[in-house]
Parts: sequence; structure tokens; C-alpha cells
Amino acid sequence: MATRSHLLVPIKPLHAAKSRLRGAADGGRGSPRAHADLVAAVALDTMEAARQADGVQVVMVSSDPELTGIVAAAGVPVLPDVPAAGLNPALRCAESALRAQERVRRIGALHGDLPALRPAELTAALRAAGEDRAFCPDRHGTGTTLLLAAAGDALDPAFGPGSARAHARSGARRLDGPWPSVRCDVDTAADLRAARSLGLGPRTASLPAAD
Repeated sequence: MATRSHLLVPIKPLHAAKSRLRGAADGGRGSPRAHADLVAAVALDTMEAARQADGVQVVMVSSDPELTGIVAAAGVPVLPDVPAAGLNPALRCAESALRAQERVRRIGALHGDLPALRPAELTAALRAAGEDRAFCPDRHGTGTTLLLAAAGDALDPAFGPGSARAHARSGARRLDGPWPSVRCDVDTAADLRAARSLGLGPRTASLPAAD
């Protein structure tokens, strides 16, 4: 199927990502290796599910060498996290680089912490958005897990605290369909339990933190 949406998936360096999840991978001990393994598993499950959605090309945005090697070997394009100044600057730079490399119909941003993501639900959300600028709020209703530019327009990300309100104010249409796996991002151990109730991807499910 022809690519209709290029989804940028930003991932911080594994050692620095998801600080509120630290200890969730090893019963509270906080091993850096266990934490990195959990963050990597969540990210890889997210990207693999997104790749299976109709018309999606996933592009990871990261400068983590370990994750970059794994993802590139799987055939996923990777753009560096520059200028290493936060999520929104990274997405804007990645968008510019992607547009310079190839002709892009539509760009979106998908959080890389959706370990229960189901391809069919992401496909349904993308179809519901149509050609509009749109966003999917997280399960709490305040954050954003998916942002889509209108076809042919810039992404204009406003991630951060209260991003759902910020994206709505920017003119993005709120997507509130029955897609719980698209909304279930994982920042805390409680979030991980909520994702587990939906069904974790295979990498995350195989870790002790998912027991």
C-alpha cells in the first residue's frame, strides 16, 4: 500500500528516557541496564505496531546508538535527535530533514511509548483524521500521543504539559474514537499496568516488569 503518512517517532537516549519509569523494570532497584531494556522494548513494540498500520512509514528520531542500530537493521529510517534541545525542536528538525530527503504527503508525530499499540486502531485513527490537522489525546485527556499535520502542511508540534489543549488551540481536531491502545502512553508504573490490561507487545511482555 502506498505511504500516506510518515510518522516521526522520537526516542530519547535510553539512559535518559522515561525517568518516572525508573525501577519499574526491576522491582524498584533502578538498574540502568534494566531501565534501558524496558525503554527499548516499549519503543520497538510501538514502532513495529505502527509499521503494520495501513499507509504508514515510520521514521525514528533518535541519537541513541544502541536503538539506532537495532531499528536501522530492521529497515526503519532514522533521523538524528538534533539540536538535542527537547521534543518539539527535534520534531521540527526531523520534519525539515525528511522533507529535504523525499517527497512527503503527510507528516505526523507518534509517541514512542505505546507498548500496547494495535495496528488496526492506529489505522482507524488515521482514517478518522482524514486530511485534517488532528491529534489523539492520551488516556488522561491532557497529553497528546498522536499529532497529524494537515496534508501538505507543517506539523507545528506543541508537546509538553497540557499539549492536548495546545494542539486544540492551534486548530487541530481532537480524535476521540474507540482506540484505547493509541491513547495509552507509558510514563509511570501505573501506566504500564494500564497498557498491560490492553495487551502488551511481545518485547515488553517478555520483560519482568510486565509480569
